[in-house]
Parts: sequence; structure tokens; C-alpha cells
Amino acid sequence: MTKPTVEELGVDPDALDWKRSGNDEGGIEVAFVGEWTLLRTAGGGLISVFDENEWACFLDGVKKGEFDDAAS
Repeated sequence: MTKPTVEELGVDPDALDWKRSGNDEGGIEVAFVGEWTLLRTAGGGLISVFDENEWACFLDGVKKGEFDDAAS
């Protein structure tokens, strides 16, 4: 299966229920559209689309501290 773009999903990003990582500028926002997870920097911009497996692997990496250096 080919991963769709936001446009191909047929959703309006402004109408989605985005969950935000914090109140800081540059925070991360996540929205869920069916089996797809959308990720963006707070306030808009490029939106990345993850399938369920990619999202699970990303969360696993976060829990293991694989991205700690990127946050500092």
C-alpha cells in the first residue's frame, strides 16, 4: 500500500483535533485520521503521514530515548 498525502486523505488539517506536546513554539502536534497518524510542528507547516507500524516504531524509539539528543 502506498502512503497517502494529506491531500489524498481528503482531510482539512485545520479541522482536525491536533494534540500538542506543549505550549512552546515549535512544539509537535499529532492528529489521527483512521489508520494514519499525522505529525507537524505546532502552527502548521509540513505534515508527515505515518502508518500504524511506523507510528508504533516511532513511539517505541521515544520510550527508549533514541531521540533524546535531538531534543537538546
